[in-house]
Amino acid sequence: TGEGKTECTGAIQKAIDDCGEAGGGTVLVPAGCYLTGPLILRSHVWLHLEPGATLRAITDIARWPVIPAPYAGKEHEREVYQPFIYAENASDIGVTGAGTIDGSGHVWWPEQVRNEVLKNRRPRLIAPNGCTNVTLEGVTVTNSPEWTINPVCCNNVRISGLTVQNPYNSPNTDGINPDSCRNVRISDCYIDVGDDCITIKSGIEDSTRPAGLSACENISITNCTMVHGHGAVVCGSEMSGDVRNVTISNCVFQGTDRGLRFKSRRGRGGIIENIRVSNIIMDKVNTPFAVNLFYFCDAFGESRVVDKHAYPVDSSTPRIERLHFSHITARDAQFAAGVFHGLPEMPILDITLHDIDVQMDPGAVEGETIMASTVAKMRKRAFFLRHVRGFDLQSVRIDGYDGHFVDDEDVEEMTGVPEK
Repeated sequence: TGEGKTECTGAIQKAIDDCGEAGGGTVLVPAGCYLTGPLILRSHVWLHLEPGATLRAITDIARWPVIPAPYAGKEHEREVYQPFIYAENASDIGVTGAGTIDGSGHVWWPEQVRNEVLKNRRPRLIAPNGCTNVTLEGVTVTNSPEWTINPVCCNNVRISGLTVQNPYNSPNTDGINPDSCRNVRISDCYIDVGDDCITIKSGIEDSTRPAGLSACENISITNCTMVHGHGAVVCGSEMSGDVRNVTISNCVFQGTDRGLRFKSRRGRGGIIENIRVSNIIMDKVNTPFAVNLFYFCDAFGESRVVDKHAYPVDSSTPRIERLHFSHITARDAQFAAGVFHGLPEMPILDITLHDIDVQMDPGAVEGETIMASTVAKMRKRAFFLRHVRGFDLQSVRIDGYDGHFVDDEDVEEMTGVPEK
């Protein structure tokens, strides 16, 4: 029934199971509000929500299933609350239509609930694991308990035309997080969330992932609008399995804390490489470019994360190489145009910025640029560089900044820096 009061989990899951056993097809959700617990998709089954249809998650946390599942790239790291829509090792699956998927996140977000009630990680909203040929198209997804769209170890993923909307102050409600996936296309989405809008990940440190699927690679992001998040498009900080071959184009960032954000730290290992970004408009983005190998979140008290001295280079040393940014306009930036902070033992390599126009907000306030305890708060700064090899500027204009155009230390092969 679609009156939003009677729980329909059994009926909907049976329709999905029957459809899968019959060889596949579409489970149609007509207009109405359907209260349901978590659902599991089967191979060759698409869940299609008609206009006016809503799948709303049950609000009784005690009745929410707990399963062993990967999280942040970790294969069966621990038990987690089952994602609202889940699939494991399935192929040719989809969630499509013009309806809404509502995760009832308000029951999971309060700090008291997180600290005193929950024994496991909050459920993600849609999280296929180890799947092939995944399509997410058209639907509105809202009020996710935690990360919203999180394919893990999937191949050939198409995410198109989604509206992802979580309150700006909802904790850890990232928009779209492909993790250890290959061949992902994200296009024509509107994302307004309480954490990073799109984040590309590949597991944490000693994660164990299916052979051949550790890297997150061949990712295309285009024609998207991103609002309010901590970062618009982000790589890391879970990137131990490598992130490579990423294109980002024709997007608008509105009011995000950071625009293009790359983050990791000692101990994570892996490499972020071959990133090309073009045709981006940023408005009221505090720090348009943020590249950071001293990221401190979840590492408080670890001396190696904050130590400014060089460490021996080994497999746990993260690397960031070959980031190319072009045709980008940013208005009303607050803290800095760009902060690029490598490690003394592993500088960031090969950064180019071509046709970049950044205007600082005359009324800018001071704030934290990259979440590194080694970097002081800034206000209306241009470029801040530490431990960089290869920094090339062409047709780069920063208006309204204070101080030097480039504040640099341990930087080599820097070209194109204009006189103030």
